[in-house]
Amino acid sequence: QVLLTLHPRLGRWVQLGGHCEDGDDGIVAAALREAVEESGIAGLRLDPELVAIHVHPVTCSLGVPTRHLDLQFLATAEPGARAVISDESLELRWWPVDALPDGADPGLLALVEFARRRCG
Repeated sequence: QVLLTLHPRLGRWVQLGGHCEDGDDGIVAAALREAVEESGIAGLRLDPELVAIHVHPVTCSLGVPTRHLDLQFLATAEPGARAVISDESLELRWWPVDALPDGADPGLLALVEFARRRCG
């Protein structure tokens, strides 16, 4: 299963994510911190090998066009882990890998397929 968040600004289901903060000890630590904060699941394990890198245009909160760099990792939770919604999500939901939300972004579909193959 895949845990996705209903993103408040995008209005669609996406993977958990966030930004590096000054106190993070590198990108892997930042990714794990964000995954735990957004999922509410303690004890997540993060594979330090990147799953994907994605660069796409965005408009920042000041209305300025820029580019966004996503460094995507695979996090795994213990069976039966219960997600707890944070202020950063409208909703969290576990999705079967073969029944992702309608209209899922092709990048998300590729990310889930890669992660599924890596996990065996």
